[in-house]
Amino acid sequence: MSEETTVDVDLVRLRYFATVAEHLHFGRAAAALNVARPTLSRALLDLEAELGVELFVRPSERTELTDAGRALLERATALLAADDRRTQGSAASNEAAGAARAFTIAIMAGVTVSKWTRLWEERKPGVPLRVVRTEAETQVSVLHDGSADVSFVRLPVDRAGVSTIPLYAEVPVVVLPKDHELTLLDSVSVVDLVEEHLLQDPDTVPQWRDAAATLRTTERRPLPEMQTTADAIALVAAGVGVVIVPQSVARLNHRKDVTYRPVVDVAGYDVALAWLGDDASGDVEEFIGIVRGRSARSSRSGATSPDREPAATPAGASRRTAARPRPQAAGKRGTSSSAGKNKPKATAKTRRPRGSR
Repeated sequence: MSEETTVDVDLVRLRYFATVAEHLHFGRAAAALNVARPTLSRALLDLEAELGVELFVRPSERTELTDAGRALLERATALLAADDRRTQGSAASNEAAGAARAFTIAIMAGVTVSKWTRLWEERKPGVPLRVVRTEAETQVSVLHDGSADVSFVRLPVDRAGVSTIPLYAEVPVVVLPKDHELTLLDSVSVVDLVEEHLLQDPDTVPQWRDAAATLRTTERRPLPEMQTTADAIALVAAGVGVVIVPQSVARLNHRKDVTYRPVVDVAGYDVALAWLGDDASGDVEEFIGIVRGRSARSSRSGATSPDREPAATPAGASRRTAARPRPQAAGKRGTSSSAGKNKPKATAKTRRPRGSR
């Protein structure tokens, strides 16, 4: 389990986990936390799904940690202690100098920002940091209504009044039942998927939509009721259909009864940092500089030029974007020339069944 993954886990769920690990009893832990036991159990199931590991031995007559659970407990103890120190320090500072306004970062599910939040805490210890989750419908509106200062978004977004810095592209994958025949392949194409029941609006995957329009031989069924991506993936597990999402989202919603494969001819999901174009506050400029990789000593006035610094890319992300990204209005995903040049290509080699090597 990597530090990068653990840092971005919701601290509330980490605290729930640490309390259960301390008591080794869900009932006593729930009482200590003053939450309902079903709420505690669900939170820890979500934590296991997010991390992709089992934290407790199952089945078991007693509560017992797995090896992954013991490793997380060690890391969680340090994280929670650090969070307690920050909270106490912020409270003392706020009491002495008046409450400081928190700098709020909005993120889409699956986007990892721990590298940048750590740098912020090092450089701006007097400004509290708050991270909130957004959905596709709210990833830009949180900027307009003042709920967030900056937002990590998946393009395309409404560009009105918003500036962006492209950061990296996420790999598109199709989530499949574990026993699906396409799991024999290392990767798939939209042609392989045209007869599948896509559990999302086809316009969100135009490559599948266009291929299905000419190649599909069966009539498309109405979509079942779904509220979240987790709902869609639960339907995938039940054999109802498939869904195409960024790889990070598939990992975030991991289940034992599903798996995923890269889709080689679907455009990558571009992640960008967005902020209001007329917001020239010092904190926003500081955070933009952190994301660009600007050092703490560099001159703010000399480093804000979009031509001079590359955007920092999280470990494991695709470096498809240009080396010197320029702030730009958000456009439609897959319409730029750079996106076309970097589109993954299907080859016989990548699509060879696993067992035939």
